Amino acid sequence: MLSAEYVLVLLYYELLFGFSVFGSQFASSIPGVILSSLYLGLPVCLLLLALRGKVRAGAEIVVRILAAIPFLIEFFIWMQFKTVYDINTILFGGGDALTGFSDMIKDLIFSVNGMSHIIAFFLPTVIFILRLAFRRFRPVVLEQWKVGLLALLIPAAFFSNMLMISLNPASRAIHNEEYNFPAATAKFGLSEALALDIRSLMRGDDDLAFSSVDVPVTALPTATPTPTPVPVPTVPGATATPTPSPTPTPYPHVMDIDFEGIAESESGTVANLAAYCASLEPSMSNEYTGLFEGKNLIMITAEAFTAEAIDPVITPNLYRLATRGINFTDSYVPATAGTIGGEFSHVFGLLPQDGGVSFYHMACRGNTYLTMSQRLNALGYYGMAFHNNDYQYYTRNVTHNLLGYSEGYMGWGNGLESYIDPVWPESDLQMMEATIPMYIDQQPFNIYYMSVSGHSNYSRYANAQSRAHWDDTASLEGECSDTVRAYIACQVDLDRAVGYLLEQLEAEGILDDTVITICADHYPYGLDNEHLSELYGYDVTNTVLRDHNRIIIWSGCLEHDDPIVIDTPVMSIDILPTLLNLFGIEYDSRLLPGRDVFSDAMPLYFNAGYDWRTDLGTYISGQATFYPNDPDAEIPEGYVEAVRTIVANRINYCSGVLSSNFFRYLFGDPNGDYTQYIIDTEPVRVYDETPEDTPPTDTAPTETAVPTEPAPTDTTPIEEVPVQETY
Repeated sequence: MLSAEYVLVLLYYELLFGFSVFGSQFASSIPGVILSSLYLGLPVCLLLLALRGKVRAGAEIVVRILAAIPFLIEFFIWMQFKTVYDINTILFGGGDALTGFSDMIKDLIFSVNGMSHIIAFFLPTVIFILRLAFRRFRPVVLEQWKVGLLALLIPAAFFSNMLMISLNPASRAIHNEEYNFPAATAKFGLSEALALDIRSLMRGDDDLAFSSVDVPVTALPTATPTPTPVPVPTVPGATATPTPSPTPTPYPHVMDIDFEGIAESESGTVANLAAYCASLEPSMSNEYTGLFEGKNLIMITAEAFTAEAIDPVITPNLYRLATRGINFTDSYVPATAGTIGGEFSHVFGLLPQDGGVSFYHMACRGNTYLTMSQRLNALGYYGMAFHNNDYQYYTRNVTHNLLGYSEGYMGWGNGLESYIDPVWPESDLQMMEATIPMYIDQQPFNIYYMSVSGHSNYSRYANAQSRAHWDDTASLEGECSDTVRAYIACQVDLDRAVGYLLEQLEAEGILDDTVITICADHYPYGLDNEHLSELYGYDVTNTVLRDHNRIIIWSGCLEHDDPIVIDTPVMSIDILPTLLNLFGIEYDSRLLPGRDVFSDAMPLYFNAGYDWRTDLGTYISGQATFYPNDPDAEIPEGYVEAVRTIVANRINYCSGVLSSNFFRYLFGDPNGDYTQYIIDTEPVRVYDETPEDTPPTDTAPTETAVPTEPAPTDTTPIEEVPVQETY
């Protein structure tokens, strides 16, 4: 029956996409997808029924083509990044992808998998056109009562689906308070997920709410880090007598901010955020507070880096930094909005709740006060930011000039193209060789790098860094696939860049006076699930297992002693509060959803999909299931719901800070009037010798626009303490 034909076409698209992307697990979503195809497809059918003749035939063709496009876009996004992207991320990064990523897009389209899916998605349109050509198409004219019956099916299907969702706790949460686009797509199909994303964009943060957490639960005590011994000075000819240092009285990490007063005097999101901050227990100073005061800082966001790239022989410099100094053994980097999302978490200490546009909104609206760049700039540090790819990608030519680095930002197109070979991906080692002389004698300095040498695709022939370091991975011959070997080989270039950096710091005599942090932007999403599981050594069945990583915070002053081991869950947004504490910089811990890892705050990893991990276990939102680290441990009643509430609060907080410009409200805009920064603003120029503002013509695609091993069973006795949401 023609009136139901578009419903069948939409259902066909959903099933083709769902099984292609999510595999057999999508089978459980079929009942809901059938119902959503009915209430989303029938209105289109009714509109088509109102048309006549050739107009209707043409509309039928247009509707089929338009309906296929979102499925194809998301399918190709999944092919490259192994996830699906929300509307905000696609709109913000789409232009960059089409221009700078065109060669790789062509490769995806003309691959066997790409072409077969293009044919499959346009098959309903081709069949319809053939029916027209052979005059098999006979537009149906329905009696009024039949049209009314079809109209009644719309609310019937809708409420049936809502009832089915409400009876499933995991589905209910994803559809409502724990909505996130990737989980919604897997659970409800792409059409319903897009509808929910539009609902989310229209709703904004008007209904932003925070719930109290006052349920007594059982929690493991936070692991006490191994302290760094303080050297005791000696007197020639005398026996050294240790002089005990007085222990400073701990103090809360707070600032002079009247959150209660703001909550009473303001309204809307700002008032809600202030009331929430006022309800939190701040974290305290500790024995590590000020340990790095006055030292240089180099922050590296490492492209597609992960723990398995670290090897004592193949990548000895990364191994040195990861295992000596501060040793994070259970760390995670949530993959949200791809590279720019990972940068956002590393720099701002928040999750990017506006997708790919989050960094732009945060920087250009004057919310940069709490970043290390602004705080160290206020202390007179010399600062620069670098990226060895197109300097305008993700509008970094605007955003990274607003972060507070005194000397601005340099990438390929405003300076670095004179030093780096035009290959894909460009070399991190060459970036280090070119840039270190610019700042090494400008102490104290504060430097930021966004690397690119670890970018996909992972092939000896398609990846210049894999090719350059192929022989460095000779020991992997026969031990892994060429794809995984190519991934590790391109990460060798990051290792050599780090090694060169260490050599230069040591030659300058400032190794002990410099702090280096390394954090991935996301997991290696250029690997498909088979190769990712091969790299990790276990089946990657959820986002927590997928996003495990190795965060690095290192200084030469630490590695002469035993490592400081942090074996509780740590995530990328914890880096900022940890550095603020280590550098002895005043901040308010209630304003950052991450934790200083040396504080008594509850260890917690969480992602935008509402999955989380604590020292007791892991919660997978899509399954609404908590998996204890120790199956024999007694998890007190209320623990899981309490942590779920904390996670929801922190995600809401990240969203509210972005939408309300909360930090600019509290501290003002460090860069002046933010309204002058718009998407097409000319970049701030720092170097006059810039030859031209175009990326190299012979460079392969630029970076893409966007988007664990189970912990060992711990049998440590647990003690009952009330969990407070402590920052």
